[in-house]
Amino acid sequence: MIFDFEQLRARVARREATIGVVGMGYVGLPLALAAVAAGFRVVGFDVDQAKPQAVRAGRSYLAHIPDSAVAAGVAAGLRATDDFSGLVETDAILVCVPTPLTRHRDPDLSFVERTGETIAAHLRPGQLVVLESTTWPGTTQEVLRPILDRSGLVCGADYFLAFSPEREDPGNRDFETKTIAKVVGADDEKSRTLALTFYGGIVDKVVGVSTARAAEAAKLTENIFRAVNIALVNELKVVFDRMDIDVWEVIDAARTKPFGFMPFYPGPGLGGHCIPIDPFYLTWKAREYGLSTRFIELAGEINTEMPRYVVDRLGAALDRALQRGFVGTQILVVGVAYKKNIDDMRESPALTIIEMLEARGARVAFFDPLVPVLPPTREHPKLAGRVSLAAAELRAGAFAAAVVVTDHDGVDYAAVAGCAAVVVDTRNVFARQGVAADNIVKA
Repeated sequence: MIFDFEQLRARVARREATIGVVGMGYVGLPLALAAVAAGFRVVGFDVDQAKPQAVRAGRSYLAHIPDSAVAAGVAAGLRATDDFSGLVETDAILVCVPTPLTRHRDPDLSFVERTGETIAAHLRPGQLVVLESTTWPGTTQEVLRPILDRSGLVCGADYFLAFSPEREDPGNRDFETKTIAKVVGADDEKSRTLALTFYGGIVDKVVGVSTARAAEAAKLTENIFRAVNIALVNELKVVFDRMDIDVWEVIDAARTKPFGFMPFYPGPGLGGHCIPIDPFYLTWKAREYGLSTRFIELAGEINTEMPRYVVDRLGAALDRALQRGFVGTQILVVGVAYKKNIDDMRESPALTIIEMLEARGARVAFFDPLVPVLPPTREHPKLAGRVSLAAAELRAGAFAAAVVVTDHDGVDYAAVAGCAAVVVDTRNVFARQGVAADNIVKA
């Protein structure tokens, strides 16, 4: 098949191209909706049949995306399928698949590799492939490109390849896919031009960088910055607590300086698909160059220890208030998603806290209005299937202790404060909501 690059670029610029989104999860679904809203024809692909079925029915499977948004996307032409043969019909293929870590904290690129093999089987001249999954610098060229080259097509001439990292922040009401600037990098001019043209049609601002490696490094830098600064305030929390100083009060005072300070807040541990994982992609890649990333690894150690710190604080509070330990004690965990106002459980510190408490003999229940049932997870398989309490079950004195891990809006925190003799607050939510009680302990 012979194609004309300028005609392809013009079709993309006029939004006449068909876009394929591989992986319709927390990244792929919002991206597909943004692309179809911009006027592109969009086909979503996912191996999980339930996702295409939900999309076709106009139903959302993500708490922060309403059914109405999916229904509007379908009405505008969004299609979804688990039949990947349809990739041949698309002009651009956006890869939005997971990049987790192995049990040994090494990068797991199996999803990217399998997706690349599937694309290669259907790749034709005149297609753009963009990797959006967060990964180590060099993945696009060193891993994905060799797989696509097996098609016999030539990158930069027959097909085009770029990297544009996802920047989704589920539950953030101030930003959406369209309003978040998109970084785009590619290793040849035609690929970069085509990718910039496409993303310029769906987001307000695109930022081109010289290579895919630079774009991959930019994404890691964003998340390492957050991980390191969260580790810093987590360490300050432990130090200031020993000094009987409220770290949240300190941060609120420090943030009044109009320059030279950026507020980050402590918590019970990192969660989600980015911050706990992405820094270790650079740590792993740095070893290839004979370098150690001591700062990044130290931040990881501090953040990983936070669930244990929370459990220890809860144990100390129980001992002081009730003169009892964890064995046989009824404890409520409030909020199990990794962040407020979403239902995403990936890497949630709440699961670690539940297992730690039960390992010490506690009887643990949880309440989360957005997570009615704990889903299967690789790290915590024994917790799958547990059911959230109803709000009506947060009766006065129902528990010896409660620990707020995730501070969803819409929760009656006065009821939480009244349902347990001891309440440990890892998010400062009671102070923010003006709920004062003698049984609240910050951690």
